Amino acid sequence: MKNYFEHASSVVFGCMGLGGEWAASSYSSEHVKQANNAIEAALNAGITVFDHADIYTLGKAEKVFADVLKQNPDWRNNMIIQSKCGIRFEDETGPKRYDFSPAYITQSVDGILQRLNQEYIDILLLHRPDPLADLPALGECLTALHKAGKFRYLGVSNMHWYQIEALQAVVPFPIIANQLEMSLAYRDWVEDGMMANSALNRNSGYTAGTLEYCQRNKVQLQAWAPLAQGKYSGRGEPDCATSALVSKLAAEYGVSPEAIVLGWLMRHPSAIQPVIGTTNPARIAACAQAMHTQLSREHWYALLESASGHEVP
Repeated sequence: MKNYFEHASSVVFGCMGLGGEWAASSYSSEHVKQANNAIEAALNAGITVFDHADIYTLGKAEKVFADVLKQNPDWRNNMIIQSKCGIRFEDETGPKRYDFSPAYITQSVDGILQRLNQEYIDILLLHRPDPLADLPALGECLTALHKAGKFRYLGVSNMHWYQIEALQAVVPFPIIANQLEMSLAYRDWVEDGMMANSALNRNSGYTAGTLEYCQRNKVQLQAWAPLAQGKYSGRGEPDCATSALVSKLAAEYGVSPEAIVLGWLMRHPSAIQPVIGTTNPARIAACAQAMHTQLSREHWYALLESASGHEVP
């Protein structure tokens, strides 16, 4: 079994963009070619962790990924593959919902393995908390799937620390990852602790203690939407002042703007892994530069001040 913490790259390749449209349509050879180019670029850049979910492009992302691996079987040896389950879209039986029932989780894991054409995945993540989850039953289900060798490690996504703790109490193996929205634009995770005894944190949407819980219990933090849709790197609705600072720092460090934005996250001592979503090989390489970029304390705080619009209290 691969030791996740020894083999995982500090940047994760997110596979949400593979497989074409989010529609019940087939994918083409062009989609396979696009996926091949993107995955090859990621591996060449030193990225080893590949993030899926059973809902990405309605399952086509996993299928396209499998097609690429069929053409390049040796690539699997250098990969950590993870996938998420637990979200159900609206269908004939009900509205969009979350489902941690044992039957659905088992069905989902089997579907993931079938689409990826793998006997196991390295990490299974529960995508979003299901308020109707029967935790003891869920624990039994996950334990059975783990014993059957269908996944090596367990992770979660979008969970508060106390939800991780409650789940950990019903499974006999460690929960090793928690995927949250974290970026220079979405800063509640860091500002909650910094703004203690300040009116500035009264509207925080972040649950205090999650960061510290994950650090203390060796739960790897993974950041989804880490580039904030390109807000600071010239690809989205811009924050002009912060974008200018990012460009200035990119020139100073000799790296891409993406590396500065991701490097801001990765400068935190909790060793946050950003999950990038681009399929453009050039941009994948630009993002991967963050793995070799260490921002100074002063530059980290300058970016924080610029993005928040005020100095620290």
